Amino acid sequence: MASISVPEGSIPILHHYPMSPFAEKARLMLGFKGLDWQSVYIPSVMPKPDLVALTGGYRRTPILQIGADIWCDTALIATVLEHLKPAPALFPDALKGAARIVAQWADSTLFWAAMGYSLGPKGAATLFANQPPEAAQTFAADRGAMSSGMTRVRPGDAASAYRSYLRRLAHMLHGQPFLLGDVPCIADFSAYHPLWFTRNLVPPLAGILDATPEVLAWMDRMAAFGHGKPAKLGSSDAIAIAAAAEPASLTGEVFQDDHGIALGSRVTVAAESFGTETTEGVLLAATRTHYTLERHDDRAGRLHVHFPRVGYVLREVRA
Repeated sequence: MASISVPEGSIPILHHYPMSPFAEKARLMLGFKGLDWQSVYIPSVMPKPDLVALTGGYRRTPILQIGADIWCDTALIATVLEHLKPAPALFPDALKGAARIVAQWADSTLFWAAMGYSLGPKGAATLFANQPPEAAQTFAADRGAMSSGMTRVRPGDAASAYRSYLRRLAHMLHGQPFLLGDVPCIADFSAYHPLWFTRNLVPPLAGILDATPEVLAWMDRMAAFGHGKPAKLGSSDAIAIAAAAEPASLTGEVFQDDHGIALGSRVTVAAESFGTETTEGVLLAATRTHYTLERHDDRAGRLHVHFPRVGYVLREVRA
C-alpha cells in the first residue's frame, strides 16, 4: 500500500468556517494532536473560488492543505494527521476496525439525524437570528443544491432517531470515559461534531441532550482537547504556498485496480452523495484507501488532490 507522504515539519493548513460541524471535528483532532496549524476561513456557501482553485471542484468543508497536497474529507484528514503526529493515536492498534466502523456511522447516519433535528425551522431561525433574511435563504438554497437527489430525513423523524442514537452513545459510555474505552479515538471525534452543532450553535434545541448526562459529560471531556495552535492565513496566501511547493512524492504500492482504469488515465472523483461536484485530473494512485489525482491550476500550480475510496466515485473521462 502506498503510504501517505507528509514531509517532516509540515505545517497543515485547514480551510474551514466556524459553524461547520465537520470542521469542528478537524479542529478538535488538531487540538488532540497538539499541532500548530494555519487557519484559512472560506465561505459557507458557493462560490468558493480560492478553495476550488486548490481542489478543482470539490467544495465540501473542510479540506487540509500541506504545501501542494490537498486532502479532502475528514476521514482521510484524520489519517494524514496520524502520519503527521502518530501520538496520541486517533487509531489505537486494538481499536482500529471498530473505531473506523463507528466513525463511519457517526459521520453519516448520526450526522444526518442530528442535522435533520438541529436545522428544522426553530434551529434555522436560531442559527440565522442575527443575520439578514437573505443569509438564511442563500444557505438553504446552497444546501438544497448540495443535497439534490438525496433522501432527507424530516425533522420529526430525525428527532426520534437522534434520541435513540444518543441513548446508544450513552450505553457505550457506561463505565468508561470514551466510546470505545479509556482513551479517545476517531470514533469519539466523529460522534462529537454533530452533537457539538446542536449544543453550541442551536442552544434552544440542546435540551435533547439532557436525557443522556453521560453524553454531556463525555462532550465536556472532548471539548477540553481544544483546537491546538492555529494562526490565521489568507486564502490567497494559501494558494501562493501551493504554487511555491511541489507535491510530496508517492511511495510504496500505488495501485489497487477495482475499476479497470489504468494509472495515468484522465478521471473524475466525486462524493457519492451531498456535494457531488467533480474534481478532474490524472490518476496517479489508487491505493487500498485513497485516490490521488494530479491537476494544474493557473494560480496554485501543480497539485495532488487526495480523496478516500470509501464514499467517493471514480470515473474515467472518455474522449
